[in-house]
Amino acid sequence: MDNGLTVTKHATVREFLLQQIEQRSKAHDRLPTERDLGEQLGVSRLTVRHALRELESQGLIYRIQGSGTFVAEPQIRKGTELTSFSEDMRARNLRPAARLLQASTVAATAEQSWRLGVSPGTDLHYLSRIRLADDQPMCLEDVWLVASLAPDLLEHDLQGSLYETLERDYKIIIDRADQEVRATVLDPEQAALLAVPPYTPALEVERIGYTRRGAAVEFARSRYRSDRYSIASSLRRR
Repeated sequence: MDNGLTVTKHATVREFLLQQIEQRSKAHDRLPTERDLGEQLGVSRLTVRHALRELESQGLIYRIQGSGTFVAEPQIRKGTELTSFSEDMRARNLRPAARLLQASTVAATAEQSWRLGVSPGTDLHYLSRIRLADDQPMCLEDVWLVASLAPDLLEHDLQGSLYETLERDYKIIIDRADQEVRATVLDPEQAALLAVPPYTPALEVERIGYTRRGAAVEFARSRYRSDRYSIASSLRRR
C-alpha cells in the first residue's frame, strides 16, 4: 500500500471529523459509525479507526463499548497544563482584566530568595493586583519577579496579562511551574477587595514559574474566590 496515500486518507478523515465536532456537534453528540464514515469518505474502517484513536488521545472524543463514539466536552477547565489567568478566563468566554493595587521594587526576603533561587536582598518587582472576569473580582494576586530579567517592567501597563508582557517585551517564556493549592479563608481586607463576606472560604495557589532553561522568574501567591473558580483535573485509567 502507498504510505503517502494512507497518510492523506488519514488526514482527510481527521479533518472531516474535526469539522463535524467544531461546526455541527455539541458535547456528547454521537458520531457516525466507523462503517458509515468509511463508506461516506471512501476509505477503509482501519483508516477511520486510526483517525478516531488520534482524536480520542487528544480528548476531543470518547468511546463507550457497545454504544459508539461521542463528542467530548470542551477542555476549558483549569487542569495540568500551564496557563495564565487571562488564558483561563478567555477559555471560559470571559473578559480578563486586572486592577493594580501596588507596583514597586522591593528587596527579596528570605522566603522569596529561597523560592526564586536568588540572594536575600536581590531586587524584585512586586505586583499586587485584583484579577477580574467580566469586571467581577475573581482573585487577589501577589507576584514577585526577578527585577534584572525585566528592568523597566513597572513602566508597562500592568492591567493585562503579565505572561504576555514578559513574552512580548522581554522574550521571557514561562515554560513550566511548580504549583501548590491549599484551602484558606479571606481576612476582612481581602474579602472586601473580592466583594465577599469576611472569612469566606478561598483557594490559595502558590506558583513558581520557570523559563525553558530552568531559571526561576516569578513567585506568585493568589487567593481565588471558591464560589467563582475551581481547579480540576481529568484522570484516565490506562
